[in-house]
Amino acid sequence: MSTALFIEQSLNGFQLGVMLFLMAAGLTLVFGIMDLINLAHGSFYMVGAYLAATFARWLDHFLLGVLLALPAAALVGLIVDRVALRTLYRRDHLDQVLATFGLILFFNELVRLIWGPVPIPFDPPELLSGTVEVWPGVGYPAFRLAIIAVGLGVALGLWLLITRTRLGMRIRAGASNREMVTALGVNVPTLFTLVFALGAALAALAGAMRGPILAVEVGMGEEILILTFVVIVIGGIGSIRGALVGSLLVGLVDTFGRALLPDLFALMLHDASAASSVGASAASMSIYVLMAVVLAFRPRGLFPAHG
Repeated sequence: MSTALFIEQSLNGFQLGVMLFLMAAGLTLVFGIMDLINLAHGSFYMVGAYLAATFARWLDHFLLGVLLALPAAALVGLIVDRVALRTLYRRDHLDQVLATFGLILFFNELVRLIWGPVPIPFDPPELLSGTVEVWPGVGYPAFRLAIIAVGLGVALGLWLLITRTRLGMRIRAGASNREMVTALGVNVPTLFTLVFALGAALAALAGAMRGPILAVEVGMGEEILILTFVVIVIGGIGSIRGALVGSLLVGLVDTFGRALLPDLFALMLHDASAASSVGASAASMSIYVLMAVVLAFRPRGLFPAHG
């Protein structure tokens, strides 16, 4: 592998990793504190992308569109929490899975009703439409570099929130021992609501940043949701540090797997089409192999919040 290709794929892996972190950070806190399996988390990713694209088109300003989409998505999360999810906190996980799967269908149809079935355009800002030379002779899209910077900035902000604030202390305590936090007089329903709204806003930010790269379309949250659950299992439930490390690992393994494995199988198989097919399948399996290896040595994930 050439130096240029290695650098490009490494940055692609980091970019995917920080996007997964934005999704995984909120979801792991929701599961760690609220003990709620929320399959509809990807719907906030989709709603965030649609809201950001709509606001950006109305205001003719990408950044303002994204900034307005975050509180709007958090408000949607608050409504969903109050109306649909609050009754599920004490139910078993199967009920939560079934109910939140129903929310996926609801949000997909709602988005289709409001914006239509056709993907909507969402272009990156003109300022970030070019490339940046990250290594002599190696250019990389400026917008993707901005995504990496935003993701790392959010990671730093979350670390400060969790480790340096009273709210963060309560969140960490809730992730470790929810019953004790309740006994100490913390308003747990309010804490749940804040955590859920924060998770929805982070998912919306991921969707808003990812939208200009892929397509803003109905159902766009389902695929990334699967990767997000893999990240949480690898990193450890309820752990922001685990979410960050797991996200970067998954991003890099997935990216390099898709870049290298098809060529590797092409060297071993004479049939080019078969090599391409087998390589693509092996690349898709690579993150699950990573998960199995991690769980074999660390059954609770790399940095579990519990115990």
